[in-house]
Amino acid sequence: MGKHDMTVEREIAGYRFDKVSLLEEALTHPSLSGTHNYQRLEFLGDRVLGLVISTWLLEAYPSEAEGKLNRRFTALVRKETLAEMAQQLGIAAAIMLTPGAEAEGTRDKEAVQADACEAVIGAMYLDSGYRSAEKFIRKFWAPLMKDGPGIYKDSKTQLQEWCQARGLPLPVYKMAGREGPDHNPVFTIEAQVDGKGSASASGSAKRQAEQAAAEELLMLLTGE
Repeated sequence: MGKHDMTVEREIAGYRFDKVSLLEEALTHPSLSGTHNYQRLEFLGDRVLGLVISTWLLEAYPSEAEGKLNRRFTALVRKETLAEMAQQLGIAAAIMLTPGAEAEGTRDKEAVQADACEAVIGAMYLDSGYRSAEKFIRKFWAPLMKDGPGIYKDSKTQLQEWCQARGLPLPVYKMAGREGPDHNPVFTIEAQVDGKGSASASGSAKRQAEQAAAEELLMLLTGE
């Protein structure tokens, strides 16, 4: 299957491309093509995102030390955050891949979603420059920036550490259900600690649902 076997719309997440070929490349998984895929644009988008976020953090937190800024930065650009963005903005649903890769669940992999998200940012940068990419990032990352450190709380890590401190088995996460269309799925995940209990939660991305389930189970186990 070649690059011309599929077509894409010019617009994604409210941004309209002048050069639709850039968006096509940003949404093409390597399974479809050896060279014409999102990897090169992902390489660029990673740098553009990093520059926008780091500049924004310096503006938003003028008195913070480098260490704390770096922790905020890492939370805002990590794979899990990018995968959630790809889900919310319809990027994940628009990724073009082979039927075989689709059947293997490639579209739902966080790494694939994160790469495509960065590739779309890189494509925007090439399509109309830094300011357009910056405007896009500041618009959709604003809730994360506004909510501050609380949103970076990693409940899965906290639950794991709680179990380890008590010599308990590590938590297990199982898919309990998936509903909704491909462009707007809702995942339900069950978190379980053997012999202690379980809790379920839903989210628009698997990672989000896992974090929410971990938080629910942690509250149950600690009585908070």
